[in-house]
Amino acid sequence: MSALAAIIARDLRIAARQGSATLLVVVFFVLTVTLFPLGVGPEPGILARIAAGVVWVAALLASLIALDRLFQADFEDGSLELILLSGPPLELVVLAKALAHWLTSGLPLLLVSPLLAVTLQMPAEGYLALLAAMALGTPSLSLIGGIGAALTVNVRRGGVLLSLLVLPLYVPVLIFGVSTVEAAITGIAVKPHLLILLAGFFGSIALAPWASAGALRLALE
Repeated sequence: MSALAAIIARDLRIAARQGSATLLVVVFFVLTVTLFPLGVGPEPGILARIAAGVVWVAALLASLIALDRLFQADFEDGSLELILLSGPPLELVVLAKALAHWLTSGLPLLLVSPLLAVTLQMPAEGYLALLAAMALGTPSLSLIGGIGAALTVNVRRGGVLLSLLVLPLYVPVLIFGVSTVEAAITGIAVKPHLLILLAGFFGSIALAPWASAGALRLALE
């Protein structure tokens, strides 16, 4: 656990020194959401109907921005191999780096999302559901995205390939994240949708680190 905490702290320090990555994720998220009223018009009814989907799609795309650097910088300078040789299982290393990625990208999106929902005229009943769904869904995005980042770690400018690999795996999170908010707005029980997101989160924790570690081992050979 001390090695896990050390890796998380190291990645957070690097992210703090290179604050532009987190800022870019948040700025992209904000700009994408705020452009929708300009495209579809300022009609409150239309904006309220598409608010949940817009916020989730923008969050999904924004989370992709920092994924290509999840392992690549450490792979290129040899740090990843040194971490592997120092003792901690590679699966724990992947889990730690995914958590650091969520803290520097997913958490800011979670905090900003209610403010953007207000600009899209989302009904007040959907705010808590949006926060709950984002809290369960965005960690899954980081874990699943780690698989794509590991598969493309030795591919130069593999951002497009990474997106093609990861986006289909993001679809269930997107569907049930939007369904949670819409259920809250229409007065339907949100618990089933949140339980599915929770199951997806636990499934991602159980499977994604092993898949990512396997891909990284192949890249390091």
